[in-house]
Amino acid sequence: MRLLLMGPPGAGKGTQAVAIAERFGIPAISTGDIFRANVAQQSPLGRTAQQYMDAGEYVPDEVTNAMVAGRLSDPDCADGFLLDGYPRTLQQVDELDAILERGDTALDAVVLVEADPGELVRRLMLRAEAQGRVDDTDEVIRRRLEVYAAETAPLAAQYAERGLLATVDGLGPVDVVAERILSALVAKSSAGS
Repeated sequence: MRLLLMGPPGAGKGTQAVAIAERFGIPAISTGDIFRANVAQQSPLGRTAQQYMDAGEYVPDEVTNAMVAGRLSDPDCADGFLLDGYPRTLQQVDELDAILERGDTALDAVVLVEADPGELVRRLMLRAEAQGRVDDTDEVIRRRLEVYAAETAPLAAQYAERGLLATVDGLGPVDVVAERILSALVAKSSAGS
């Protein structure tokens, strides 16, 4: 199973990624984890990424793409993976397609976890309070959600065109949302066969 999990901040995507990956026996791979691993190992890509992060800049796509390609070539990804946080742009979609094509494989499904924006703001405000993030104001969080929605819409549209997209309501208890995702994946695989 080769999956891509998308969803706005606060939708519980990270929690669901771990549960789904365990269910299918595949690694859950977040771009944050890839970055941290490369930086900690002081790999050439990690050192390059660190320079951008230290300057408060976005890490260029070519560095991110190379890190993802490297991670997907690891032996634990041979039988599948769940990507969380990549791709974020249409150019990264094209690069992921090329990475998978080189490995003679393709995505099985893309799951978009959606949630009511008001509830996401509430969740993120609670998280910010719990973690002492005083800069995460209501206005900042709403802006982050707007940017996410604008960036994600073209990706979701492209994956929907390909017949890969399954949209799931991310609100509710963790196990209920996990069942919704699994049901959507089963429906998607049944439709594809």
